[in-house]
Amino acid sequence: MKLTSVALCLMALSLSHAKIYFQDNFDDGDAWESRWLQTQHTGKEFGKLKLSAGKFYGCEDASKGLQTSEDARFYGVSSNFDSFDNEEKSLVIQFSVKHEQNIDCGGGYVKVFANDLDQTDMHGESPYEIMFGPDICGPGTKKVHVIFSYKGQNHLIKKDIRCKDDVFSHLYTLILNPDNSYEVKIDNEKVESGDLEADWDLLPSKEIKDPEAKKPEDWDDRATIPDPEDVKPEDWEKPEHIADPDATKPDDWDDEMDGEWEPPQIDNPEYKGEWKAKQIDNPAYKGAWVHPMIANPEYAADDKLYKRKEMGVIGLDLWQVKSGTIFDNFLVSDDAEEASKIGEATWGAIKDAEKKMKDEQDEEERKKAEEEAKAAGDDEDGDDEEELPEDDEELDLGEEATEEAVADHDEL
Repeated sequence: MKLTSVALCLMALSLSHAKIYFQDNFDDGDAWESRWLQTQHTGKEFGKLKLSAGKFYGCEDASKGLQTSEDARFYGVSSNFDSFDNEEKSLVIQFSVKHEQNIDCGGGYVKVFANDLDQTDMHGESPYEIMFGPDICGPGTKKVHVIFSYKGQNHLIKKDIRCKDDVFSHLYTLILNPDNSYEVKIDNEKVESGDLEADWDLLPSKEIKDPEAKKPEDWDDRATIPDPEDVKPEDWEKPEHIADPDATKPDDWDDEMDGEWEPPQIDNPEYKGEWKAKQIDNPAYKGAWVHPMIANPEYAADDKLYKRKEMGVIGLDLWQVKSGTIFDNFLVSDDAEEASKIGEATWGAIKDAEKKMKDEQDEEERKKAEEEAKAAGDDEDGDDEEELPEDDEELDLGEEATEEAVADHDEL
């Protein structure tokens, strides 16, 4: 039996007990438009997304995804799925991003929304449960966002996770576990992990400074003090500036017209600056005063920080200066191990061939540029030879001719 091109590019996935809530590899052509809804929100200019594998790819069919197509635009599309909650189970969000345009400033992240989102009016202020993925803007911002909504507020991760900033496809995976731990993977490799309470300011601090405590008035926290026995020398006081002893009154100086002549001021070489007594160890030093801490009455532990509202929509809600990013291989699941296998069977199956095709294109462009440069050089040499006089003595370089111009002519 002859296999389709998609089958040749993608490995077969084994059956498992993993629950897949949402998956889209865009392997059915333009049918994606029936699954992804363009927002109709007013007040912003939204760009169009198209299905494309880009200029280089590992397998054209398997590499197709949603590509931003207009510069300096917002993008807002979303797709719904059967709603679920993640109580007592893991939540995995995974997708691939290819900044083929070598993006200078723009988002590459996804948002997962509660099931009550009005998709026709999705916009930047629409509440979401999770925002995850790369964000690049200039040399200073190249990070992976991991943002959770908690009690109506969005909380950014306190760690700095650097994203990939080349032109190739990369797989981003967020794993949220019911023990309040998390893991971020890029290209199926762990780049960060930890605890939700530690790495986000979701909860108030466990301890606060005791509002009743104050530093005692007699607490001396000066490590050194001026030596009370140190005395300023009698010859210390010298003016900072003095009259220039070498200056003389100009011969044409008229006291009646110019006023009384005064010599200019110069820095005094004997000036020593402000006198300060030398420092000695403070015998009364008690060390730095530490404010006593007490339990924060507003703190309450939450063993379900991981739990999100019932989710049912995934979307792209972002801005890009230069378009060309391709989003593919969307997955929402409850099994990290299975997500890893799916990642290898989709993104992993085409990544090497994608790079090979790009390298071949670069090499072809390099050779073409060399040939064009050589051809242009040959043309210039031919033109110059026709214009050169038969006898050097006939060449008139003019009075302003330089040695460099003569040297250039000699080389010709």
